[in-house]
Amino acid sequence: MNPSTSAIVLDIFKVLLPCLVVFAAAYLTVRNFLETETKRRLAEIRLANQSVVTPVRLQAYERIAIFLERINPNTLVTRVHKSGMSARLLQSELTKVIRNEFEHNLSQQIYMSNHAWEMVKTAKEEITKLVNVAASKLPDTATGVELSQMILQVSQQIDKMPTQVALEYIKKEVGQVF
Repeated sequence: MNPSTSAIVLDIFKVLLPCLVVFAAAYLTVRNFLETETKRRLAEIRLANQSVVTPVRLQAYERIAIFLERINPNTLVTRVHKSGMSARLLQSELTKVIRNEFEHNLSQQIYMSNHAWEMVKTAKEEITKLVNVAASKLPDTATGVELSQMILQVSQQIDKMPTQVALEYIKKEVGQVF
């Protein structure tokens, strides 16, 4: 290289180097600003969603608590039993009510943890089983009153009702989440 070419290259380098430094600084500043702005907007969106979702989630837990109370054998039997019912008819009505109440509250599972929903499903299944076990202990000619008494008798033999176990878990989860 001749001296004039190296001087030109050096002059270009003297101009180009500050331009690259300014460009890099501007790039990093803009990138940092955009990342910060994106994080801020996502936080705002989450906060706005929480103000909508939180009351809905609490309502879902409330509805499930009501469901669990409604399928508790003591309240279920007194609510469903009608004078003159046979045991088989009462059994059918009890299982139908449990199933209908559960189906009515199926959508609440999207607002609950998987474990909480599994507890609710287990409680529903155990109460249905309790009704069926009580009915199986009676003759075909039994009355609804006899089935009611048998259900209450069987439920008294259980240390802790599945509905109560599920309800306690849900209360604990609500306390942790909210």
